[in-house]
Amino acid sequence: MLATGDEVLHGQIVDTNAAWLADVLFQHGLPMTSRTTVGDAMSSLVETLQARSQIADVLIVNGGLGPTSDDLSSAAAAQAAGTELVMHQEWLEKMEAWFASRGRVMAASNRKQAEIPATAEMLDNPVGTACGFAMQLNRCWMFFTPGVPSEFKVMVEQQIIPRLKARFDLPEPPLCLRLTTFGRGESDIANQLEPLPLPEGVVMGYRSSMPIIEIKLTGPASQRVAMEQVWQQVRLLLAECTIFEGTEGLQPLLARELEQRKLSLAVSEQFTAGLVYWQLNAAGVPLRGGELLMAQPESLEALVARAGTFAVQQHADVALLVGSLAEGEVSIALHTPEGSWGQRVKFSFGRYNHETQQKVVAMMAQNMLRRWLHGSEVSTGHGWIDILETVKSA
Repeated sequence: MLATGDEVLHGQIVDTNAAWLADVLFQHGLPMTSRTTVGDAMSSLVETLQARSQIADVLIVNGGLGPTSDDLSSAAAAQAAGTELVMHQEWLEKMEAWFASRGRVMAASNRKQAEIPATAEMLDNPVGTACGFAMQLNRCWMFFTPGVPSEFKVMVEQQIIPRLKARFDLPEPPLCLRLTTFGRGESDIANQLEPLPLPEGVVMGYRSSMPIIEIKLTGPASQRVAMEQVWQQVRLLLAECTIFEGTEGLQPLLARELEQRKLSLAVSEQFTAGLVYWQLNAAGVPLRGGELLMAQPESLEALVARAGTFAVQQHADVALLVGSLAEGEVSIALHTPEGSWGQRVKFSFGRYNHETQQKVVAMMAQNMLRRWLHGSEVSTGHGWIDILETVKSA
């Protein structure tokens, strides 16, 4: 992949297209071998295209197909191939019709979006004004795509992947087994997993994104049986800190399991400032109500008692409450039809900013709910988080 644009090169925007493309290609048995980013400089673009054309079988170029002066991909492709840009009349008429249907006159600058190298094949863009194109340069088949994520993804799925499948005999996609943990450090987990013998060609990987760590076992599909045997050991070793397996996510898991048990949830927050409610609502969790309170001194016993009252007030089956932060300590309470639980915890916050602290507490609260749904002990150690006090009431 070649990503273009000064805003990507200089970190002014996050290149989510690259992460998405890498995952999609991996799922189709085409793991990406390299990724490059180049700014809006014609000489750099041309040089990179010519260099990659001698090495790669396929190159997907993202960005630089807009109507402004810094959109250079089409011109760079033509220069790299030693050809000229030509107007694609069919696409020009489609753009003019698109603007006319919205009661607007197309600006003259948009005409450049219908210009592609003379040797290129146009790629349709059903959701935007920039067409893509494909062309052969030396040994490399190059695809040029717009940078807008919604347009880019449609073009990859509808135009590029089908062409790759038609031209190449694609291998079976690699097998990737995943689970996500919360509450233990990466080195601590690695110390447990590294001694496990792995089948040939299989790799154990770790992705740390505070406050979670994802474990991945990746290898050829031909090693499925051996990989699943190793994976059973991984599951056992990490059972206590695993919050979900696969790619479902904790919040969708909670939504599914609450729906299955026909339970509704209410959320009250102080320190997390609405983060818990927002995360759960975005995943479709059956929420009956929520409240955001200013920080207030409150004992753990009082918070647990308030959880039951809040559930009744909101006509909810389950209530999840996050207290305020005081001297590095925060209390969390969970009320359920089976009783109420609370825990007061303290962590070493010195190395984390305020936003990260809120994410940790939000995850801890939701993990209490998950553990109750799964019949586990609700209050549990988290390695780098000390439990100072627990309360349970019928």
